[in-house]
Amino acid sequence: MILEEIRSLLSTDLSPKPNHDGSKLASVLVVIHGTESKVLMTKKSEILKIHGGDVSFPGGKLDKSDVDLLSTALRETKEEIDLEIKREQITGQLNSVHTLNSGFTITPFVAVVDDLPTLKQNFEVESILNIPIIPFLKTLEDDPDPNHKSIQEMHIFKFNEYIIWGASARILKQIVDIFKNNKLI
Repeated sequence: MILEEIRSLLSTDLSPKPNHDGSKLASVLVVIHGTESKVLMTKKSEILKIHGGDVSFPGGKLDKSDVDLLSTALRETKEEIDLEIKREQITGQLNSVHTLNSGFTITPFVAVVDDLPTLKQNFEVESILNIPIIPFLKTLEDDPDPNHKSIQEMHIFKFNEYIIWGASARILKQIVDIFKNNKLI
């Protein structure tokens, strides 16, 4: 699948979407890149108190210095993996998702770029993963953990030895739905 087609499908209005539930705010950046259409994810360091060891998108919580949630995603991505994405490179925004254990509402922004520079992770990131997106999205399964399923609809995705679940999986499921509706998977 060519990046231009992905860019077109994931292009949405970037107008702020209000958060009324009083949860803590965070945002992530879903970066899709390269001629092989890979999605960029990170494995968080085990030393982190919140979400340590999880596979997720680069991002984090809203800081007082951030102008908006997009600023948060861009800042956190630069801090975590030394990737500078400009506002004008943002393709769209997916629906916000809630974390079940840490009480965050996460707003995912999407950037579709031709290629990436050499990346360098900081102490928060154990490894950087570049995952071929179409085969990865096809690994979608219902989350078998009964504790997760009792709370809300949950999914998992698999890449090598990693299992992606929770908020990251709910973000990926939105992309699956968009691609399926357009008969790309």
